[in-house]
Amino acid sequence: MTKPDSPDFKPNLYLVGFMGTGKSVLGKRVAKKLGYSFVDSDLEIEKNEGMSIREIFDKFGEKKFRELEKNFIENGHPESGCVVSCGGGLVCRDDMPEILKKKGICVSLFSYPKEIFSRVSQSDDRPMLDSKDLMDRIVELLDKRTPFYMRSGVAIATDKKLSVTEDHILRIYRRKLKEMKSSRKSSARCSLRQEKKAR
Repeated sequence: MTKPDSPDFKPNLYLVGFMGTGKSVLGKRVAKKLGYSFVDSDLEIEKNEGMSIREIFDKFGEKKFRELEKNFIENGHPESGCVVSCGGGLVCRDDMPEILKKKGICVSLFSYPKEIFSRVSQSDDRPMLDSKDLMDRIVELLDKRTPFYMRSGVAIATDKKLSVTEDHILRIYRRKLKEMKSSRKSSARCSLRQEKKAR
């Protein structure tokens, strides 16, 4: 990644959150505003493996898919200049929230269970939601995953107006970017003072 004191410093923006919270739609809009590339972790994994997420689950199981997600975060995408839409369970284990935060700036998107239900109920390509009672399954997974989402980054509720949430994400990213640059400059000044004292 380019150093924070460089004018070309463009840390990745990672959007995390449950399925149906608008990560992909918002990610594309934010990427366009920033002039960044848009990357979808699920689509990249499907492209690399030559099969759908459901086929990966059916053939190899969830454990294998989570390994592919971790590989994607560690080595499978550009280190800067991207807005990355992360799969709903990508950060929900072990030290993944911390790994992700070291890679760039993270924003966690939240929606009410009823809103998520209305967005995902017509989809059959989400193996983690296979259940006779979809709403119960959504609530169950949300309860398990929310602590990981909260650990991963700044949490915001998605508004029905995409433009409102888009602007919120952009404000967070730009604020965090400014903080990172400021922190880098402060560290550089401190190092310089220490060098002068040592002489």
